[in-house]
Amino acid sequence: MNFERKYFLSFILLGLFINIYGQDNKAILKLSIPDAQAYALQYNRTVQSARIDVKSMDKLIWQTVATGLPQLSFAANYQHQFVIPQLSFGPVLDINSLPDGVLNKSDLVNAYMNSPPISLGVRNNTTFDFTVSQLIFSGEYIVGLQASRVVKEVTEKALVKTEDQTKESVATTYYLVLVLGENARLLREGLKSTEQTYNDLVKMNQEGFNEDTDVDQMKISRSNIQILITSVEAQKEISMKLLKFQLGVSFDQIVLLTDSLPGIINQGNIQYLASPEYNVKNSIDYMMINDQEKISTLMLKRQQSKYLPTISGFYRHQEQTNKPAFNFAVKDIAGVTLSLPILTSGLRNATIGQAKFDLYKSRLNKEIVEQGLIMEFESAKSNYQTAYSNFTTNKESMDLSKKVYDKTVIKYKEGVSTSFELTQNQAQYLTTEGNYFTSILSLLNAKAKLDRLLGSH
Repeated sequence: MNFERKYFLSFILLGLFINIYGQDNKAILKLSIPDAQAYALQYNRTVQSARIDVKSMDKLIWQTVATGLPQLSFAANYQHQFVIPQLSFGPVLDINSLPDGVLNKSDLVNAYMNSPPISLGVRNNTTFDFTVSQLIFSGEYIVGLQASRVVKEVTEKALVKTEDQTKESVATTYYLVLVLGENARLLREGLKSTEQTYNDLVKMNQEGFNEDTDVDQMKISRSNIQILITSVEAQKEISMKLLKFQLGVSFDQIVLLTDSLPGIINQGNIQYLASPEYNVKNSIDYMMINDQEKISTLMLKRQQSKYLPTISGFYRHQEQTNKPAFNFAVKDIAGVTLSLPILTSGLRNATIGQAKFDLYKSRLNKEIVEQGLIMEFESAKSNYQTAYSNFTTNKESMDLSKKVYDKTVIKYKEGVSTSFELTQNQAQYLTTEGNYFTSILSLLNAKAKLDRLLGSH
């Protein structure tokens, strides 16, 4: 008995552990729109890639800076000579071989002996070379440093632009999921009412108060609503997967949207119904094209700097492990190098002219972008105001068509209205309901675009 209790408790603890562990893995991610946007900025893969570009640019800038800092290099060279050249000075007088006393000619001739040969190298030798170099002056290097910093600013602004676009994408998908969910909810409520009406018609038909065609017509209407519900729910599921992709989470992650559709609509209506102020210079796109103009200006300066000399200095120290008898290698050398192209056959003038044209095009593009951004804002503002007008009109039309349909149902049950009027009014109500949700989505998408353009997050 104790043995069975022991294992019974063990299985209970194991089940609790698995349950807790499973709950941790299946934790529900509850997100409002600001929460979803903040979450996407942290985990969205496109944003992460743009953030890597910024970090990579730091390394690229350091590469540019490092080329102008002291450079220390080390080289080792091993050599083996199979034949060592030799140098001989010929016969030399050996004073020690001269006899004592009076010398004659033969004694002098015999005193000359061949000198031993001198090797002009060694068979095995290793040379170590230490060189320190330093760029002293280079106009192209100075301009390159300035350009690299501007390029980094462009990369940072590209990250901000990616973040803004991600926020807008998350918001529009969030809105779409809410709209589809609300649409499905109203369709399900309508389906319940239609099923109730259908059941009533069946009973009336059994009692002989209506025709079979009336029942069949209502059955068709019920089937149409069921098809609409299936379609809307499928769209909602796909939209939720898109939202999860934008958030950077797996598709099996449970995500709960906490914001309500009416609250979002009311929040946006007051904000943009008045004419909001727009300063194009605060736009990230304008800032990026402005930096592009700076880069073109620096590229022109870079080409012009090629008229200036490039000066660098160096110091070299050399050591050998096996020095030959006659060693002409100098251990320490210091020097300065000056490079100045004198004749390039018009190459520099051509590159400078090209850089001037590029700068002129950058300024034209800046004006184009500026005007385009103003037009984009005016269009977005007009679209929002139009979308709001359509939203209020469609909401009123939906409420009226719902009211007409409900009265028609009552009249039909009382025998005052026909089945044709009933199905016609129901179709009208479903159409106005679809237009209403379409207008909501257009309104919220227009709001998301204005949020991005005006920096309202």
